[in-house]
Amino acid sequence: MTRLAQTEGLTDIQREILSTVRDFVDKEIIPVATELEHRDEYPSQIVEGLKELGVFGLMIPEEYGGLGESLLTYALTVEEIARGWMSVSGIINTHFIVAYMLKQHGTQEQKDYFLPKMAAGEIRGAFSMSEPALGSDVSAISSKGVREGDEYVLNGQKMWLTNGGSSTLVAVLCRTDEGHPEGTAPHKSMTTFLVEKEAGFGEVRPGLTIPGKIDKMGYKGVDTTELIMDGLRIPADRVLGGETGRGFYHMMDGVEVGRVNVAARGCGVAQRAFELGVSYAQQRHTFGKPIAQHQAIQFKLAEMATKVEAAHAMMVNAARKKDSGQRNDLEAGMAKYLASEYCKEVVEDAFRIHGGYGFSKEYEIERLYREAPMLLIGEGTAEIQKMIIGRRLLEEYRIQG
Repeated sequence: MTRLAQTEGLTDIQREILSTVRDFVDKEIIPVATELEHRDEYPSQIVEGLKELGVFGLMIPEEYGGLGESLLTYALTVEEIARGWMSVSGIINTHFIVAYMLKQHGTQEQKDYFLPKMAAGEIRGAFSMSEPALGSDVSAISSKGVREGDEYVLNGQKMWLTNGGSSTLVAVLCRTDEGHPEGTAPHKSMTTFLVEKEAGFGEVRPGLTIPGKIDKMGYKGVDTTELIMDGLRIPADRVLGGETGRGFYHMMDGVEVGRVNVAARGCGVAQRAFELGVSYAQQRHTFGKPIAQHQAIQFKLAEMATKVEAAHAMMVNAARKKDSGQRNDLEAGMAKYLASEYCKEVVEDAFRIHGGYGFSKEYEIERLYREAPMLLIGEGTAEIQKMIIGRRLLEEYRIQG
C-alpha cells in the first residue's frame, strides 16, 4: 500500500479485501488499461475477474449471496479500481447503485429475484435519469409511464446511460400521473421502473432500443448510450417498491451514494496521477540533475500529495456518515465536489511534470488527462454540489427567531 491515502480503523477483513483488489489492479488492470482504452474496448476479462472476486456483490447482504460489506469498504475498493482504470469503476458503480436501490426500497419479491443474480454478476445493472433536453433538472423529465391493466406502457428517450449496452437490468425514472392530481409537485409524480433486457445494441426487447455507443473524449471502454422507449410494456410488479410516485426519492438516495463513489473515483485517479508524476520526476534529468530536485517540481509534488490526502479524508468521512445511518448529502456533496476538482488539478500537475511526453499517447498520463473531466460533471456538476452544500449549511446554521 502507498504512504498516501491510508484509512484508519479498518477491520482485518476490509484490509484483506483492499489488498486483494490492489493486487488485481496492479497485475490485471494497469498493464492493459491504456491499450484497451485507446481501442475503446469493453474490458470483458477484467470484469470477469472482478466477478470472481465478488466485487459485484460487495454491498449486497449475505442472505442474497453478497459479501454484506459497508459503503466505506465499497468506496475504498472503487478508489483502488479507479487508480487502475476509471472506466472499470464506472461499470461497477452503476450496478452497485441499482443493487443499493433494490436493497433499500425494493419489495421482498424484487429483492429475492434480483439481488442473488446481481451478487453473482449474472445480472448487470444500470440506471437512467437524464434525457436529451435536460441536464441537472431531473424534475423536468418527459419520459412517461401510463398504466394499462396489469402493465405500464413506457415512452420516452433517455441519455447518458452508463452500461447501456452491457447491462441486463435498467432502473428507469419516468413520470406517472396516475393517482397524482393536477398541480402535484413534479418530484412527487415520478416512478422508478425495473426494466429487464438483453445485453447488446439495437432492439433489446420489444419497445426498447439501445442505439449504440456514444463516442466520448475519455471514459472509454465502458459503453455510454441512449435508451429509447416506444410502447415498452412493463409488468406492474416491476415498479420499484411496488408504489408509484416514489421514484425521485429512490433515485436521489442512489445518487447520494453514487456521489461518494464519484469522490472515490476522483481519489483513485488522483493517486495514480501522483504516482506517475513523482516517479517521472525522479527519472527525468534537466540541468544536470533529476527534475525532482528542482524546487519548483517539489512544490508541485507537495501540493499534489496534500490534495490526494484531503480528498481521500473527505470521501472516507462521507462514506462513514452514510454507513452510520445518518443523512450525508452535505458530506457527499462536499466530497464529490472537492475530490473531482482536486483530481483535475493533480492530473494537470502530473501532466505538466511530464512536459512534452505527457502529450504522447505512449504515456499513461495522457489517458488520465482525458478521463478526469468526466468527474466534474458525473453525478451532478460542481454547481449542483455547491447548491446542495449551501442549502444544507443554511439549514444547519439557520438564525433562530
